[in-house]
Amino acid sequence: MKVPFTGGCLCGNIRYECSAEPIVMGNCHCRDCQRATGSAFASALLIPRAAVTIAGEVKYYEVIGDSGATVGRGFCPNCGSRLFSKPPNLELIGILAGSLDDRAGFNLEWIFIPLVPSRGII
Repeated sequence: MKVPFTGGCLCGNIRYECSAEPIVMGNCHCRDCQRATGSAFASALLIPRAAVTIAGEVKYYEVIGDSGATVGRGFCPNCGSRLFSKPPNLELIGILAGSLDDRAGFNLEWIFIPLVPSRGII
């Protein structure tokens, strides 16, 4: 993926810029990601948190994953666009691929399909 890359919400109140390559890009098919997106999976990138600059107010909804750790779902409080996830590893941030300005660099590297119902990492 070409850096820096940018994205944001539907209404434009939240914008972000990433200055590092994603650690991994892929789809998560866990039940929690299905519920969070309203589809069969969530397409996302995991990025070092220090490499992401966010402008605007992000609201987070938190759930407890199967591991017992808290996972946050970040969205725009104005338009409702889901943009980010805060996985248990606070040094990382998940960015939903649908929020990218240019998705040309998004390459599917992994697919997570749990064998039992679970709450995933993105």
